[in-house]
Amino acid sequence: MKNENTDFIIGRHPAVMALKSDQEINKVFIQAGLKADAISQIIKLAKERRLVVSNVPKNKLDLMTDHQNHQGVVLAVAAYQYATIDDLFDNAAKHSEDPFFLILDELEDPHNLGSIMRTADAAGVHGIIIPRRRAVGLTSVVAKTSTGAIEHVPVARVTNLVQTAKELQERGVWLFGTDMKGKDYRTWDAHGAVALVIGNEGKGISSLLKKTCDEMLTIPMIGHVQSLNASVAASLLIYQGFNSRHPLK
Repeated sequence: MKNENTDFIIGRHPAVMALKSDQEINKVFIQAGLKADAISQIIKLAKERRLVVSNVPKNKLDLMTDHQNHQGVVLAVAAYQYATIDDLFDNAAKHSEDPFFLILDELEDPHNLGSIMRTADAAGVHGIIIPRRRAVGLTSVVAKTSTGAIEHVPVARVTNLVQTAKELQERGVWLFGTDMKGKDYRTWDAHGAVALVIGNEGKGISSLLKKTCDEMLTIPMIGHVQSLNASVAASLLIYQGFNSRHPLK
């Protein structure tokens, strides 16, 4: 695992999830004057881990979180940990399942990444791969949007997505991209080792990465708007993968 920049976890539910996990936490900040019952679980978990709890004015938390909705709770955490590609394969092996990965090509919106992580956790995705440059990383906004999924879905950050995609193929993973000319995603059979490639919010998948994919999928649309938000499109595709891997009896 690799550590990155120090960050904050904001909001009550994300704080509880982090306190229950192995995430390294430096300090707990609680807004002065909050009702005890609203934060009792957070205080209890913090004490169990022997963490320093500081009661501070709301304006200090506002400044720490750049005026996001912190709900009166902020955790100062050690850097978010990025996994390796081997960690992702190990996670699949731990569940005795064929790998099911996501590759996110230069996703820029932290809310999209957080939402995708939330769906990935719900659907049993074993790991996410993102590029080191020109893409959002694991930030406090991502953590809050993921509502705790950031603690359960390993994320690998790599220098070159195309090289990593080829490495996955050499290790037996079949790559599925998204394109208007692809096959209907509802026919996708995600059995075996697979990786789903989701493109940038505006540009889609880069041309080199698209050429590396083994097959392309498309989401048919009959309405007036011929595109979907990246996290919505990813959710539809992820759950088709889930459906084919876990069919109704």
